[in-house]
Amino acid sequence: MARLKVGIIFGGCSEEHPVSVKSAQEVARNLDSEKYEPFYIGITKSGSWLLCDGPDPNWENGSCRTVVLSPDRGVHGLLVLEQGRYGTIRLDVVFPVLHGTLGEDGAIQGLLELSGIPYVGCDVQSSAVCMDKSLAYIVARSAGIATPTYWTVTADENIDPDRLTYPVFVKPARSGSSFGVSKVSRKEDLLGAVETARQYDSKVLIEAPVVGSEIGCAILGNDLDLVAGEVDRIALSHGFFRIHQEDEPEIGSENSTPIVPADIPAETRSLVQETAKAVYRALGCRGLARVDLFLREDGEVVLNEVNTLPGMTSYSRYPRMMAAAGLPLAEVIDRMVALALTGKS
Repeated sequence: MARLKVGIIFGGCSEEHPVSVKSAQEVARNLDSEKYEPFYIGITKSGSWLLCDGPDPNWENGSCRTVVLSPDRGVHGLLVLEQGRYGTIRLDVVFPVLHGTLGEDGAIQGLLELSGIPYVGCDVQSSAVCMDKSLAYIVARSAGIATPTYWTVTADENIDPDRLTYPVFVKPARSGSSFGVSKVSRKEDLLGAVETARQYDSKVLIEAPVVGSEIGCAILGNDLDLVAGEVDRIALSHGFFRIHQEDEPEIGSENSTPIVPADIPAETRSLVQETAKAVYRALGCRGLARVDLFLREDGEVVLNEVNTLPGMTSYSRYPRMMAAAGLPLAEVIDRMVALALTGKS
């Protein structure tokens, strides 16, 4: 049987470029070479597309070739520049191992829709909605799901610090991980925090804090046929959870420890999983997503955010939650590719 030709796109122009490279390394380690023929497409921080041997730490310095993903459905794959002429590589499916801006916001998904190539993960619409936390909250609320109290601040808009009750969290509305996020305890610090968030997005979100535990749930599947991974809980020693901000994330965080499975009652675990599935369906997700939530002391589950292309690194939450549910990453990859190709798990 011929192997499936899989384009694995990684890197990208966002602040999450290094995390994407590490995610692609883990995907490469768990990709079944008897089933798949991988083509590794690395996007540099400046936006150049290169066909390379693999996502090793120095991939840009290897034997790379200039490549682009053709929007022409007749090509159904890559245009490769060799000796001044273009060759083609047909792809069966693409796995965009990208995080953050231009990876999770519908941009790469739009290009893949034009190309006609099946791809892993959420479509253009759900990617864009989930990336914008304020839009995700609006959709979730309409589905009866609790969200934090929040305010949006658009580009060049002024906000009166006296109108808020502190503390509040200030974050970019459309950015990944914890980049640009600040906890503001005094009104004097609000405007500075807004400017910090604006370094990552012109639209800023100000949220009232939710008192409770930070929990998450990995979801895999399409439509009504969904698999939920084990629920995790982020145990904090101090401060707030700042994912992908650590100097050496492989050896752990200085203020947080993920507990998988979460140390919560079985009934609460089921409620978290069902809420995560409800969020996933309401936002139109497909393929996979990690739904981050808050669990209040009174048992209410509140949406935090949805990551449509969550980290796949050795220390990432999504593969840990799936592994705890009995699904190793190699099997998760098989299921994601099957979902992309057939729409079935």
